Amino acid sequence: MENRILMVEDEPKLREVVCDYFRSKGDQPVEAPDGVRALELAQEEHFDAVLLDIMMPGLDGFSVCRALRRESDVPIVFLTALSDEEDKLLGYELGADDYVTKPFSLSVLYAKTSALIRRSRGNLRCGDRLTVGKITLELSSQRAFLGGRQLMLTPKEFALLRCLMQNRDVVMSREQLLVKCWGYDYEGESRAVDTHIKRLREKLGPEAERIRTVIKAGYRLEGSP
Repeated sequence: MENRILMVEDEPKLREVVCDYFRSKGDQPVEAPDGVRALELAQEEHFDAVLLDIMMPGLDGFSVCRALRRESDVPIVFLTALSDEEDKLLGYELGADDYVTKPFSLSVLYAKTSALIRRSRGNLRCGDRLTVGKITLELSSQRAFLGGRQLMLTPKEFALLRCLMQNRDVVMSREQLLVKCWGYDYEGESRAVDTHIKRLREKLGPEAERIRTVIKAGYRLEGSP
């Protein structure tokens, strides 16, 4: 299976070498030259693993890891010149899955990343699967399927769909969805929910009609398992 890998590294040559190696193994790497772009891509696309440099200008790897963990359980491997134990402990506390210290072996990096992806998918338990009609969510791997075909949902789209499916046939207000999918500290407009629901419906095709708009109340997902 082709894995989508987000490679976050401010050094262009290293980024290119790593991506070329993973591409040669049949994976699909996507490059991000800095932390800001990495978070943008993570909002737009699904990734099976993130290779994350720590020492980057602007938004460092620790900050990126912290932000990613608010949204996803995607496997994260730090690429770093830091070997200090405190730095590694901080990374693990933030949710990193492994460390590879520079300079590193490409084959070792690939093996560790592949093992983490397999472990992530292997953690799928019976209770981690949600199904309504032709829509299926795998919660551990954060993957969505429509009639067996994988949907490329953003983390927010996945979170919204998961919340609606977990509360099937119950009206969820915009405020409830904001709290569950954006967090208590979100200060933006509640209409952000409408925008993401619109995009979600576009991706769901014929199953989009399951998401009903309840005037002056919110949204309800209808259907049986």
